[in-house]
Amino acid sequence: MIETFINITLFAMQVLTALFIVRSKRLFSVVMLSGVFSLLTALFFVALDAVDVAFTEAAVGAGISTVLMLGTIALTARTQKKTAPTGYLPYLVVAVTGAALVYGTLDMPSFGDPMAPAHQHVAPEYLARSVTDIDVPNVVTAILASYRGYDTLGETAVVFTAGIGVLMLLSGLRRRRDEDDVKIVKNKAAKAKDRA
Repeated sequence: MIETFINITLFAMQVLTALFIVRSKRLFSVVMLSGVFSLLTALFFVALDAVDVAFTEAAVGAGISTVLMLGTIALTARTQKKTAPTGYLPYLVVAVTGAALVYGTLDMPSFGDPMAPAHQHVAPEYLARSVTDIDVPNVVTAILASYRGYDTLGETAVVFTAGIGVLMLLSGLRRRRDEDDVKIVKNKAAKAKDRA
């Protein structure tokens, strides 16, 4: 009972944080609240006994992503530009997508059901064979590093590539800002020379 209460509380806090993110106009607030959302997600994963996923979420979502977004804000504007109202089409798309997702979950097993197919077919195989196949006592590590090692390698490559791409974008933006500053200084010097 207490676990269900904790899960519902964490999920409610995630929803509230997401609403504040959507409503905020200050980009610094959006970045900080995104970090809070990632930490709440990591706590939610810990409550669900998925500590490995929680660690990844905390490191990438709250750590690296927050640092990269703060670096981007330092080189760009701090507030969101005003945009024209978009009408009701985005809300309709979100509502239809949400309804489709809810419909897709109707035939799923109950939360924590020990008779769910995942607990009857795949999990017993991993638990029975991981020690003899891989000689690693931690089943989660055995699954991530061996059984689905290519998947983990792919995820790591995607995160690494995204980080390098953002760093390249930020370095190019800094060069453009430096060039713009040089042009402004030259224009001011030319105007001062013309006045003299």
